[in-house]
Amino acid sequence: MDSGKKLELLAPAKNLECGIAAIHHGADAVYIGAPKFGAREAAGNSIGEIEKLAAEARIFGARTYVALNTILYDPELEEAERIIRQVYEAGADALIIQDMGILEMNLPPIALHASTQANNFTLGKIKFLEAVGFKRAVLARELSLDQIKAISEQSAIELEAFVHGSLCVSLSGQCFMSYAIGGRSANRGACAQPCRKEYTLTDTSGKVIIQNKYLLSLKDLDQSKSISELAAAGVRSFKIEGRLKDIDYVKNSTAYYREELDRILEEKPEFTPASYGKTTFFFKPDPAKTFHRGATEYFLHGRKERVAGLDSPKSTGEELGKVTRLNLDSFQLSGNQPIANNDGLTFVARNGVSAGLKVNRVENDIIYPDRMNGLFIGAVVSRNYDHAFQMALGKKTAERKIPVRITLEETSEGFELQATGTDEMTATASYAVSMAKVPANNPIQSHENILRQLSKSGDTPFLVREIETCGNKKYFFTAQQLNELRRGLLDEILKLAVETTMTDLSDNQIENNSATRKPFSSAPNSIPFPSEPIHFENNITNRLAMQFYRRHGIEKPETGVEKRNITGRLQVMTTKHCLQHELGFCKRFGGEFPSDLAEPFFLQDGVNRFELEFDCRNCMMKIFKEVNKEK
Repeated sequence: MDSGKKLELLAPAKNLECGIAAIHHGADAVYIGAPKFGAREAAGNSIGEIEKLAAEARIFGARTYVALNTILYDPELEEAERIIRQVYEAGADALIIQDMGILEMNLPPIALHASTQANNFTLGKIKFLEAVGFKRAVLARELSLDQIKAISEQSAIELEAFVHGSLCVSLSGQCFMSYAIGGRSANRGACAQPCRKEYTLTDTSGKVIIQNKYLLSLKDLDQSKSISELAAAGVRSFKIEGRLKDIDYVKNSTAYYREELDRILEEKPEFTPASYGKTTFFFKPDPAKTFHRGATEYFLHGRKERVAGLDSPKSTGEELGKVTRLNLDSFQLSGNQPIANNDGLTFVARNGVSAGLKVNRVENDIIYPDRMNGLFIGAVVSRNYDHAFQMALGKKTAERKIPVRITLEETSEGFELQATGTDEMTATASYAVSMAKVPANNPIQSHENILRQLSKSGDTPFLVREIETCGNKKYFFTAQQLNELRRGLLDEILKLAVETTMTDLSDNQIENNSATRKPFSSAPNSIPFPSEPIHFENNITNRLAMQFYRRHGIEKPETGVEKRNITGRLQVMTTKHCLQHELGFCKRFGGEFPSDLAEPFFLQDGVNRFELEFDCRNCMMKIFKEVNKEK
């Protein structure tokens, strides 16, 4: 079922500074980590920072979502419940969670979003989440457009989808590789990212298939050209990954997707923005110019492309061209992209290893780097650091303003200014001043003076788009009088904008208001969990989560990996990324399995050995490890 026609751009915030930058660059909502228990352990924020961000967002009718999406242990439950209440009181609009034990707590009336870590991969699971009280589900990144459409048509829950940023190779919430290797749990926000390491792939006899490549390291997600299709399929919130990314990434990616979304809103009037204010950019956004591993749409349109970046897990940037001429200390490239001093370039050397160099100077299209570093004729060169672009990002890059219409009215005691928001914000405010009414000697000059003084909005979040003088140009006004009227009016409409955002309207859905502070309830029920039996992949690590699953019909829920002694063969990852397909071995997609290789295949990094199992029926790959680990 469609959950409304408002489209929300959701941007990440590592901290308050990044969050405010996201709002000013056009985000309709921002997600930020709670002080503790977020899936990015290094990106926690104080309650005070969350409160400041929520206040700034409210000015533009934007929302603030707080991530508290790790699994919890029993001794942490009381603290987590206290933080949730503090987050609500700080003005957050929703809580993003994975641990179902949270639904057993005495929660404040805050909306709940099911984190992608909750494994929101099937229609049955998402309908269950809706039934137990979640307002929104963050969809698994692996879903296709057809799958998303089917979910939307058969559920009423809001749907949020990642459209940009780093990809976890595993189904979210289903990766135990980091924990199995070194005790750092991804579901506890402490992933060591073993998927970004080099591996050698061998067959069952030990024969090397491919050596020292980043076989599990995926390219970055980029679905910017499919936003319209996603909206048509039922997605209402478009999420940029990056709660560990710096402010330049936030500015650039948010601005880029704001422009993309605005184009869709202009072309398709059936959709409307989820917040208000028009954003002006003072640079040209380009995601390839900040952290970028190459682009993939992943499986949005089915399994059509190779999705891994085998040569490097680092930022590859934008492709510039091939080396056409090589000198002792310089080279030339095909293509016509301007290259500047201090640019950082990267290429794959003849040995298959990613290499880099820095541009010292450019003369007549000849590039002089700090070192040649194995560069060769025909090498494809990319730029992963654009010095001029980075300098531009350090300056003022955006301005977000709410258009208003001002009317100057005469009162019995003096004059009153009235302001009405245009476009999405329709609040009306007024401000009156008692003053003498002095006839103007020159009404034309008086009119010009009124327009000039009342059109100034300075560093306020407003843009005066229209001014109606209502015949009052016949009076003389000093600049001081007009400034007092204007400042007082803009203060009033700012207060009203915030109050409007906080209004408790009749519905808590995106389509009806840009304030999500309506009291929200997730009263316990006994809706059956959609599958049996319940296994450790559901990450049950506390008594409240155990209580939740029992109440929903699971007689013997299995404790999560982090709270069990593990001995023997453990499934450490489930992924839709398939190395048989990546290497051209998959017959279903026109490949040919080499006759001289025998399964099972193994991944090895010199210390650890992982066995691969190809579930061709479900088009998935599973990874196993022999472990002996005590809780």
